[in-house]
Amino acid sequence: MNCKSDPQQTSLKTDTQELSIAKKIANAHGFEHWKNVSEIKFTFQVDTDTRNGKGRSWSWYPKSDEVLFESLHGEQRYSRKHMDSTLIANDRGFINDKFWLLVPFQLVWDTSATISEPTKAQAPISKIELNRITLTYSNEGGYTPGDAYDIFYDEQFIIREWVYRKGNSAEPSLTTTFENYKDYNGIKIATDHKQEGGNWNLYFTDVSITLDDQK
Repeated sequence: MNCKSDPQQTSLKTDTQELSIAKKIANAHGFEHWKNVSEIKFTFQVDTDTRNGKGRSWSWYPKSDEVLFESLHGEQRYSRKHMDSTLIANDRGFINDKFWLLVPFQLVWDTSATISEPTKAQAPISKIELNRITLTYSNEGGYTPGDAYDIFYDEQFIIREWVYRKGNSAEPSLTTTFENYKDYNGIKIATDHKQEGGNWNLYFTDVSITLDDQK
């Protein structure tokens, strides 16, 4: 028996190695373009029966991890590499808003979180059968430790709905859709997140993504 490995075969196995579910979902939303992103701008807004209007506007420069926050009181620019207590409130808002915007990529970025094996399950809002994984955060670190998210995605690995469970509680804390996807330089973002039956929509406006070669 010839026990020598065939270099061509070895290369083939490496190239076709099974991607993780997290990477498949991220790639389906354009993750391969993220390495070229120099700036991303967006405004986070929530409309309800009792609330609507101007939300929080951000510009993020991921290569330097600097953030520009725009509010009615002016602008504040800070580096997430050099945080102090005066920046915590704004940064908590940025992390929340950026998480909603880029959930598919967070699956890859948040390496301290655990991701369950995929199963088939009925989506809570559409009631159709989708794939489901659960993203669970550690009880230590971060602004919202211990939270869990049941993420429902289709056969193309596009996220369609999710359930947020605060502190990994058994009961849902918030359930929304992922809809009105738009393509920004190859990166697909769900710009609307609606609850079932009711006037509630978390959404993004003024979204723009700048790549290195567009400067």
